[in-house]
Amino acid sequence: MQFTIARFISPGGVTSPMSEEDPRESLEGLVDAFDLGSYEVAAYLAVLSAGELTASELAERADIPQPRVYDTVRSLADRGLVELHESRPMRVVAVDPAEAFATYRSALSETVNALETRFTRPERGTEAVSLIRSARSIRRYLGDVIESAEFELTLSLTPALLERFADDLEAARERGVSVEMIVTPAAEAPDPDQFDYSRIADTARGRRGITTPVIVVADGERSIYATQDAVRDQGDRYAVIFNHSALGFLVLGFYGTVLWTTADDRLLENGDVSDLPRSYGSIRRCIKHLRHLDGEVYATIEGRDIESGEELTLSGKVIKPQLTEDEEIASFLLETDDGTVEIGGLVAAYEDVEAHELRLFREPPN
Repeated sequence: MQFTIARFISPGGVTSPMSEEDPRESLEGLVDAFDLGSYEVAAYLAVLSAGELTASELAERADIPQPRVYDTVRSLADRGLVELHESRPMRVVAVDPAEAFATYRSALSETVNALETRFTRPERGTEAVSLIRSARSIRRYLGDVIESAEFELTLSLTPALLERFADDLEAARERGVSVEMIVTPAAEAPDPDQFDYSRIADTARGRRGITTPVIVVADGERSIYATQDAVRDQGDRYAVIFNHSALGFLVLGFYGTVLWTTADDRLLENGDVSDLPRSYGSIRRCIKHLRHLDGEVYATIEGRDIESGEELTLSGKVIKPQLTEDEEIASFLLETDDGTVEIGGLVAAYEDVEAHELRLFREPPN
C-alpha cells in the first residue's frame, strides 16, 4: 500500500486529527513519506540547487539512469517536494522547502502528540545497578544525575561534556550544590584565563590522558561510570549506573583516591566555601572545606555504627579533621553530648561511624 502525506491532510489542506488510541497508521504514513530512495534524494537536491531542470538535465546532474527519471520525479511530486510542468520537454521545478515541508511538520507534530499519550515514562532508580551501552542513553543519564543533585556533585568530564552540561552545572551551583570536577584530557580543557570555572564548580582540575573515565556522582548516592569512548560512540561503549546502591561508594572512592590525587593541572582551587550550612556526601570533600573555615564548626552526621550496623544521627562540635595527602584516610572527631565519636567515610573500618551524609553549621544544630 502506498502511503503519502495526503493521508494526513484533509482536502481543505488542514491537518486531520490523529487517533490518540491508535496512531499506528499515522506513524506508518510518516515513515513512508520520508522513505526516499537514493535516486529521489539525488534528484531532489539537484533540483533544489538549480531551481528548475528538464528531465534530461536532471538525469545528467543527479547521475540517474534515463529510464528511472520520470518515476523518480513523479515520486517527488507526489510528496509535494517538486512541481512538474508538463511541457515539451517536461520541466521539474523546485518548491520552497518551507512550503514543501510545512504539511510534514504539521503531520509530525500531530503524530508526536498522539504518541505522547501512549508514552509511559520509565522509572529511574528501580534497579540498584544497571549497564547501558547506547552513547545517547549514557549522555542522558549523565544529565539526569547532574540534575538530581541536591547538595553535592563529583564529576570527571571530557571538554565536550563540560560544554554540553555547563548550563546544568551552573544551575546546580545556583541552587547551592557543591561541585568538584576533573576535566580530561587536560590538554583539551578550556584555559582558565578564558573560561570561568567558578561559574560551574567550587574546585576543578585537569587530568592527563584519555584513560580517565567519565564519572558523575550526586550526593554520594546516584552515580554513573563510563569510558570516554562510550560517550564518543566509539570502541567499548558501556556505562555502569548505580542508583541508591551501596556499591556506588566504589565510584566515589576511586575518584577520590585514584583520579583526584593524580589530576595535576589546577583549573580552579578553593572556591568560596564560607557559606554554611552546607551538606556533603563525601567526608573527603567535607574535610577539604573544613580546612578553609575559621572558628568553631558544628555538624550533624547521618550514618551507621560500624560494629552493630545501627542507623545513627549524631550532632556536635567538629574537632581534629584529618585527611592524608593520598586521601586514603579521612576522618574527624565529633564532640557530642554523650562523648566524642570518630567519624569516617563510606566503608569506614577504624572509625566509630560510617558517615552517609554530613551537614556543617556555624551554630550548634537543634
